[in-house]
Amino acid sequence: MTDQATASSKPASTFAETARKYALFVLLAAMLVGFWSAQPAFINSANLFSILQAVSVVAILGVGVSITMSAGGFDLSVGSVAASSVMAASYAMVVLQMNAVETFGLVLLMGAFIGLVNGLLIVRVGVPDLLATLSTMFLLAGLQLIPTGGRSITAGMMLPNGTTAAGAYDPAFLILGRGRLFDTVPYPVIVMAVVALLAWFLMERTRWGRVFYAIGGNETAAHLAGAPTKAYRLWAYVLSGTLASLGGLIVASRVGRGDVSAGNSLLLDAVAASLIGFAVLDKRRPHVLGTVLGAIFVGVLLNGLTMLNAPYYTQDFVKGVVLVGALALTFGLGKKKR
Repeated sequence: MTDQATASSKPASTFAETARKYALFVLLAAMLVGFWSAQPAFINSANLFSILQAVSVVAILGVGVSITMSAGGFDLSVGSVAASSVMAASYAMVVLQMNAVETFGLVLLMGAFIGLVNGLLIVRVGVPDLLATLSTMFLLAGLQLIPTGGRSITAGMMLPNGTTAAGAYDPAFLILGRGRLFDTVPYPVIVMAVVALLAWFLMERTRWGRVFYAIGGNETAAHLAGAPTKAYRLWAYVLSGTLASLGGLIVASRVGRGDVSAGNSLLLDAVAASLIGFAVLDKRRPHVLGTVLGAIFVGVLLNGLTMLNAPYYTQDFVKGVVLVGALALTFGLGKKKR
């Protein structure tokens, strides 16, 4: 009887594991069908690409957060890095009169430098990850306002020293956020896909990715096995800062101005995408595919609710419900019974 009971429980257990593994894919498909039934315009290609474009920056920042989480850390500064990158790009072109190439190089280097500072605070000084990146977040939030006296950056603006800014946004720079491949696919979507593919290959198909996960699982054991744990953790934050600055460049090229409020919600959205990704394929760990799917899942949900005229003030509540549900699915319902 015991053997029969064990045998009969195996199919049920296998079904439950499969259900948890693909639950988010099923829910995403169900949402697409549901919103399509309620509003046929939802499923047209223009709207779908609009959703992908809207979540592209969140997904890119989320990938950076996931990399730091895989190495046992957590980067709370990505939103401020992205917002500072928006202001830096605008300042470089409008005030310093740089061209698009110079601006891209400057801002990406800035993001990498901020990530390096975060990493050094953590691995050299010994400041805990959350405290170090939280301090950087507040520092950048204030620093980005100083050069312009707290005002947004636009062509022809009056500077704090009384002079007028002589530069303007380089048209070539605006292509990144506003251009489309074959007049169909927005460039931010292509950038998101390239970043996701490269990050997935790094984390899932290379030795470096395996070492990142080993450090996140047990840093002491990874160190005793010969892995340069401090160097890897440092690189995790450099990558996160660089990706955050790339996200800021996309935002700047879309809005065409240095908006002081840009990036206000990017941190929470990026972290939510990373955590929702834990439930994808029942991985129960940060991973690139899960992060990107998490961002798309929330984007589809919010876009569908908007098309159905749901109140805008319910969006944060909906994000919270999705996040709680995903985490419950991952760590609660997915817990194996002893």
